[in-house]
Amino acid sequence: MKRITRRTFMKGTLVAGAAITLPKMANAAIRGANEDVRFAVVGVGGQGSNHCGIFSKLKGVRLVAVCDADQDHTDRRVNDFKKQGITIKGYADVRELLESKDIDAISSATPNHWHSLVTIWACQAGKDVYIEKPVSHNIWEGRKMIEAARKYNRIVQTGTQKRADGGLIEAFKYIQDGKLGKIKVARGVCYKPRASIGLVKGPQPLPASIDYNKWCGPAALTPLRRKRLHYDWHWDFETGNGDVGNQGIHEMDLCRWALGQSGLAPRVFSYGGRLGYKDDADTPNTLVTYLDYKPAPLIFETRGLPMKKGAGRSMDNYRGTRVGICIICEGGYFVGGAGGGWIYDNNGKRIKQFKGSGGEGHHANFIRAVRSRKVSDLNADIVEGHISSALCHMGNISYQIGNLASPDEIKAVSQGDSELGDSYERFMKHMAANEVDLNATPAILGPMLTMDTNTEKFTGEHSSYANMYLKRNYRREFEVPEKV
Repeated sequence: MKRITRRTFMKGTLVAGAAITLPKMANAAIRGANEDVRFAVVGVGGQGSNHCGIFSKLKGVRLVAVCDADQDHTDRRVNDFKKQGITIKGYADVRELLESKDIDAISSATPNHWHSLVTIWACQAGKDVYIEKPVSHNIWEGRKMIEAARKYNRIVQTGTQKRADGGLIEAFKYIQDGKLGKIKVARGVCYKPRASIGLVKGPQPLPASIDYNKWCGPAALTPLRRKRLHYDWHWDFETGNGDVGNQGIHEMDLCRWALGQSGLAPRVFSYGGRLGYKDDADTPNTLVTYLDYKPAPLIFETRGLPMKKGAGRSMDNYRGTRVGICIICEGGYFVGGAGGGWIYDNNGKRIKQFKGSGGEGHHANFIRAVRSRKVSDLNADIVEGHISSALCHMGNISYQIGNLASPDEIKAVSQGDSELGDSYERFMKHMAANEVDLNATPAILGPMLTMDTNTEKFTGEHSSYANMYLKRNYRREFEVPEKV
């Protein structure tokens, strides 16, 4: 079989409209029961180190390689396994890793701005992919990932592991069977403490171990203007998607699942801001997003400030959950997250528990699908990951094109909807508890945007501006191709 070189990969991204045409890969066939799935992990700093541990312990999986733009991360993982008597290869360039004939599947826990491109490249190279959440950095990328998975007959699993939770599966069936009456609203909350990342006066030195060109990849190659390169990329729209795309994607996905919605919401608006401090980040630490599904909407709340000023890491909760969901129905409500949850009556009395596993088995589910070659075997196929990630992006887009607004202006758009009104009242109390004067430092109110759920483009008022955020500008060496 002809060797697939890095030049082949480069040609596919540099020539406008060109797609990489690959021969059938040896690992495209169903691997026998006694054959190991040869596995590699890309991006092995934080979550990627967990991937190394999880996948290497699965029966029938052999970890053979790791890759990271930070050489320290790569060396650390290689040495960790060397101490266990296991030899794995370290790569600095994912394109070189994907050339290997000795790798069947990869997982990727890179920063968000790399998710789409590494998945597409892997599909083109005949590798199956477990991609961390959110699957994309923008809406357009997610659709390209689906196209690549289908074109190259790849198994692509999304890292929303709560879809493997047996308790949630049972709870949502209970709700969708009408046992609590009609759903009135699905609420997701992400109340996680997020302190200021600080302010710097100019470009910051990079760690000596970093290949910054590769780390930036599809993102702009600009000087580092924050104290930490790693992790704090979440709070920069150039590379991350804020906490709605970091943690909140899990709860957004569960809410959509509970509602039984398979596509994007037809309308969206958001309000919030980076409130309570000023730092080098530009994603909101406080955000309320309204997704106008019919017959029941999805409302998502992100909070990074504590329950009150000076409370440290102590956070508010919504009906007992700080990071989770609340599906409110006519005859009661369900509160849950990782590990199942409880059904309550309308007086707040617990009436039924659904015990769950917290998503254990999601990674093993991916490996089973790699062997069976059946997309239907996946807990969270790339389509599910794309839709739920796109909901996060929709909320962020409304925020990004919004304007500073007074509390009364935000209140006005919440009137006439009791659930929106409830979010607004609690938002105001939360700001007051943190001594945030919204008249002195206003929040941003995003416009109501209309989404064509078939084309996945905005239409109507504000659409010309909003559609500019559906896709990013890519650097020449790291373009997500129009034709995969």
